[in-house]
Amino acid sequence: MSRGAAVGPKGKKKGVAFTIDCGKPVEDKIMDIASLEKFLQERIKVGGKAGALGDSVTVSRDKNKLTVSSDSNFSKRYLKYLTKKYLKKHNVRDWLRVIASNKDRNVYELRYFNIADNDAEEED
Repeated sequence: MSRGAAVGPKGKKKGVAFTIDCGKPVEDKIMDIASLEKFLQERIKVGGKAGALGDSVTVSRDKNKLTVSSDSNFSKRYLKYLTKKYLKKHNVRDWLRVIASNKDRNVYELRYFNIADNDAEEED
């Protein structure tokens, strides 16, 4: 018996949805969630073409959260890559980081770096 023979057919994931929680930066008015939504719609590649989302990928906004849902296979890591690229473009990458939530697998959170801890270490 070969390894992986019992594994089911590999292929496309069915109906994945990922969420980006931008609550803290939006409340502090560091970033605009509408511009992140527009950036993702322009940059997500489907079939090798950026911006051609079609019916397979949808980007929606609900207050401080963005939801990216896909009918075909879609990588969570790719969403993190694009979010980090957006933060770098708007010069807030030095203060914000993209972290997977402890509570839910399909949620990314934008959090501040712990700068207060670094200041305490430098004073010692």
